[in-house]
Amino acid sequence: MVKILVVEDEPGIAFSLESDLETEGYEVTMVADGAEAVSCALAGAFDLILLDVMLPHKDGFEICRELRHRGLKIPIILLTAKTQEAEKVMGLDVGADDYVTKPFSPRELRARIRARLRGALPSEPAAAQPDDVYRFGCCELDMTRFELRRNGLCLETTPTELKLLAAFVRNRGRLLTRERLLDEVWGTGIAVTDRVVDNHIVSLRKKIEDEPAAPRYLVSIRGLGYRFDA
Repeated sequence: MVKILVVEDEPGIAFSLESDLETEGYEVTMVADGAEAVSCALAGAFDLILLDVMLPHKDGFEICRELRHRGLKIPIILLTAKTQEAEKVMGLDVGADDYVTKPFSPRELRARIRARLRGALPSEPAAAQPDDVYRFGCCELDMTRFELRRNGLCLETTPTELKLLAAFVRNRGRLLTRERLLDEVWGTGIAVTDRVVDNHIVSLRKKIEDEPAAPRYLVSIRGLGYRFDA
């Protein structure tokens, strides 16, 4: 059974989420406090986290940032009443995979959860095949372990960064527009801007390029998009 951690301090919303998700067949754990959310997320073997932004003691941005810093790679969907674009971009930049703005449609939320779980729970082979590890320069992207290594050391990366790099590897040598990247990594119908792609490209360059300001692998094609040359 898929296990979902829900971090929500509004009793009415929390009750509705728990009832709806359990009806869908998920095993649900509810937490109402920001500080408790981190320890619970790290202690439990959850498949996905629904994380409210406005929480007592520690907000959702802080929680998301800390969980990613401590190596948790499961999908995180932010539940936010904030509607300004800057707040949404901030959530994605600290490591969230998606966000849903309150008031939200239960049907939409269920669809977002299914989409993230499909990406997070692939059927893995018993052992990595050669194509599962793609090497370029001193870096390697391990598709089976879903991690990025440089000089043999695992780099701290968000799931979105890894999905983005995987999209480039699958399409190496080809121009990818920002729209194409948004569809492949974030999914169709997700309301994020081109700037989100650019921010993640900047972050990836710092991790894989010897000179991020003069990239060798993640090349900008002015006015069009990006190409992965490796």
